[in-house]
Amino acid sequence: MSAARVRLLILGAGGWAAQHAREYASIDGVELVAAVDTDPARLAAFLVEHRIEQGFATLEAAIAWGAFDAASNVTPDVAHHATTLSLLAAGKPVLCEKPLAPDRTLAHEMAEAAADSGLVNAVNLRYRVVPAFAMAQAMVADGSIGTVHHVEASYLQSWLMQDAWGDWRTDPTWLWRLSTAHGSTGVLGDVGIHILDLATFVAGSDPVDIGCRLKTFDKAPGGRIGDYVLDANDSALMHLQLQGGALGTVTATRFAAGHRNDLYVRVHGELGGIEASYEDRRFRLRACLGDDARTATWRDIPTSAVPTIWERFVTAVRGGGTAAPDFRRGARVQGWLDAAIESDAKRGSVAIPDVD
Repeated sequence: MSAARVRLLILGAGGWAAQHAREYASIDGVELVAAVDTDPARLAAFLVEHRIEQGFATLEAAIAWGAFDAASNVTPDVAHHATTLSLLAAGKPVLCEKPLAPDRTLAHEMAEAAADSGLVNAVNLRYRVVPAFAMAQAMVADGSIGTVHHVEASYLQSWLMQDAWGDWRTDPTWLWRLSTAHGSTGVLGDVGIHILDLATFVAGSDPVDIGCRLKTFDKAPGGRIGDYVLDANDSALMHLQLQGGALGTVTATRFAAGHRNDLYVRVHGELGGIEASYEDRRFRLRACLGDDARTATWRDIPTSAVPTIWERFVTAVRGGGTAAPDFRRGARVQGWLDAAIESDAKRGSVAIPDVD
């Protein structure tokens, strides 16, 4: 029996939207029926590349057309809130890129709107589905390492030191990420959100307080390139106390030589430790458990494939369950990011507010 047809609209036709299009195209029964973008040339190229028939300059026009079942919101960060609320109001399930919104208040509003609507909703915290991290979370949850005492996690990028992904000094695709006036919250909001979510997901415990230091480095004469003022943070260092009593450190930086896009999570408990990594697009899971803890012996742990966030979203739209992580989780993590920024400003730890 063929899978139920799902008609998808992609909102935004920038670089990352192409990944959404490719992922959906690989799922049986999913049809990309429309895309929206305010840039006519970019929209036209996107429609041709992904063989999409309908294109719209505004979301309002797409909603008026209405012949789609669900949407991926791949607009710039500052546009997520208003556009997602419009889609929910139109009765459309939404997979939204991270972060949900610029601050916890707007993110909470999105989570409440999604809950009130009863529609499927998901936020693209995509590294959860790396098999090593998913298995690590399951092992912590089943008590393999006992009570968690310490967590350390890092997200390392080097694109401010090399041009492997393009010359950031001349390419707006990267320059906007360095400028708060262009909607960036720096490395903290761009990739810090991933590693903060991932560390607490694997550890199975949310933070009760957070301390953070943010750093913006000199990258160009006068701190700007053309219209881009390079004032967004480039490195973030956080310390956490988790609900279960464990302590954690979480770091994110764009100045890590030799690391194009690498993530690491280590969780240590009373019975052993787990190390999960995603390095150079390869993942690995190791554990030091039981008698091995006495000899500091680490062993590789086998993993199994995990459905992507796009697959989970489509399955949920078809009525096959929930699409975790959802907007409620996205709003919770946004609250932690806001607390991290507040902590840096006041040079002290900040208690985590309850956004549920």
